[in-house]
Amino acid sequence: MDHDAMDLTEARYELVISVDARRSGEYDDVDKQRMRERIYRVLEAAFTHAKVARDAVHMEDRGDGVLLSVAGRIAVTRLLGLWMVEVHENLRDENRGLRVPLGLRVGMHVGPVRHDGRGISGRAVDLACRLADSPLARRLLDAERADLVLVTSQSLYEDVVSSGGKFIEPAHYSSARLELKEGEVTAWFHLPGRPAPEIPTAAPAAPDADRVDDARAADDVDDARGGDHVDDARRVDGEDRADGPGAHYTVHGDMSQHSDNVYQQPVHIGRITGDAGRQKG
Repeated sequence: MDHDAMDLTEARYELVISVDARRSGEYDDVDKQRMRERIYRVLEAAFTHAKVARDAVHMEDRGDGVLLSVAGRIAVTRLLGLWMVEVHENLRDENRGLRVPLGLRVGMHVGPVRHDGRGISGRAVDLACRLADSPLARRLLDAERADLVLVTSQSLYEDVVSSGGKFIEPAHYSSARLELKEGEVTAWFHLPGRPAPEIPTAAPAAPDADRVDDARAADDVDDARGGDHVDDARRVDGEDRADGPGAHYTVHGDMSQHSDNVYQQPVHIGRITGDAGRQKG
């Protein structure tokens, strides 16, 4: 077997970086081209300022983002530290004066990566992409009105982030459990330039049978009345959300209407007790 063939069959241990643009589907053809140009300017300038050689970086276009892998000879701390700082600063510069700021979700994981003539593949690649595309990453970017959110795998956090380093602050990361196609994983979320983000606490994954029956009964009643009912936790972007351990939302609204989780008419959330509970709404 020649050297080139061996390279195609052997996996290399590399840092995989998946970069996705926020709400790319809302751009028209002209603006999407400009968006893509901005993404590449942001990333390439960051590699230059972080002194990461171009021949150490594999880069694939993904239409509304970029998939990258960085050779093992480059310290991962440089990418998590200085490179991320440069990406953030470059992105802020690009967004000055823009009516709709460009937002980026970045997923990172280190693992075996296979290269071939069409690009890269492997579970490490899949995981990095899943992290960047997770509903929680999308929600944090919007809820915090941030330009950038970084999501790292559990192993990357434990092996690199937790030890700290130049421009790496472990205390500025927050963990959350994500349900991916491959199963449940722990991920770590970071908003560059900010304290650790607040992660909403998910409701119990397997409520007891009595509560399930109660929820189904409530759903049947609300369906008959033409209203909406959500038990256990309100679902946002496909994920359960609650305000604390064991907390749940119950949403009632006989005539309420909602779109994208924004209610257009008065709606009561939770329950009213005491004298107020006996007043007619």
